[in-house]
Amino acid sequence: MTRFRTILVTGGAGFIGSAVCRHLIAATDSTVVNLDALTYAANLYSLAEIQDHPRYRFEQVNICDGPAVARVLQEHQPDAVLHLAAESHVDRSIEGPVTFLETNVLGTGILLERVRAYWSALDDSAQARFRFHHVSTDEVYGSLGPTGLFVEDMAYDPRSPYSASKAASDHLVSAWHHTYGVPVVISNCTNNYGPYQFPEKLIPLVILNALERKPLPVYGRGDNIRDWLHVEDHARALHLVLTRGEVGRKYNIGGNAERRNLDVVEQIADLVDTLRPEPGVPRRRDLIRFVADRPGHDQRYAMDTSRILRELGWQPQETFESGLKQTVRWYLDRPDWWEPIRGTVYRGQRLGLVQS
Repeated sequence: MTRFRTILVTGGAGFIGSAVCRHLIAATDSTVVNLDALTYAANLYSLAEIQDHPRYRFEQVNICDGPAVARVLQEHQPDAVLHLAAESHVDRSIEGPVTFLETNVLGTGILLERVRAYWSALDDSAQARFRFHHVSTDEVYGSLGPTGLFVEDMAYDPRSPYSASKAASDHLVSAWHHTYGVPVVISNCTNNYGPYQFPEKLIPLVILNALERKPLPVYGRGDNIRDWLHVEDHARALHLVLTRGEVGRKYNIGGNAERRNLDVVEQIADLVDTLRPEPGVPRRRDLIRFVADRPGHDQRYAMDTSRILRELGWQPQETFESGLKQTVRWYLDRPDWWEPIRGTVYRGQRLGLVQS
């Protein structure tokens, strides 16, 4: 396992990025440099437990700002980059795709060029040790039918502006490896959930709506299927891919927990009823409302995770049941984290309908 002196994490104030920063501080002796533009979904409060740690640094920088990225690289001299900075919400990509092109495609290209210049100037041993790990999504593969799994060498077939932008960024990273020799690894993950997730995503949105006895929206018939991955399992997997993954190789990361969206919403409603009982009032399942489906809604995602298990020995530690109960309990216990978001940045309104 390669040990890195300094790891630069892009997007480290986001949901997955903050989990990665917390994991790296707790599980390694690396210095962690968090580079984040602090857009709407970023939250430095998610990093409160490590913000004063002597091995943690923060740089408020946008990956589209090439000179600022170059300064950070020169100043901190990382020997690894974990690239998570991205716009990530499918519904928002439907409403405003250009932002996703700017950050996910152009931003990744600018970052790669600045990393290439930095890496090229290192000595031979430092070049050999350096890694650029690009974090992506299962959505680049498209939509599955009732059977089958996504495998690493499957052709891409993105269906939303978000997944198309991530597919483009994957191809850019691969091209910079094959053309310029930048030592890269790529990982593609399934749907993440867990503490500190911005409440526009399905699980935290439903938890908070259930807590407040607001309608629980389910797109279409609720029969779309996703594989769910606890964010802390994902953070452990990303660290493993970064330190032990083979250069130029892709790794699928999934939770092996396929569930229909309707089943997830029902399970959350039942958990909130159990953890916050209100005798004499209707059960929270009665709040479920079927709403107009998302345009181009992929039917099913499911990962073949045999490569990362076989080559790196990783598998999830959380079951969906254990992880979801922990997540629901966290949101119920942490209004100090989500109330400021719910009151100002995002109030739970519907996103992702095509505007005429």
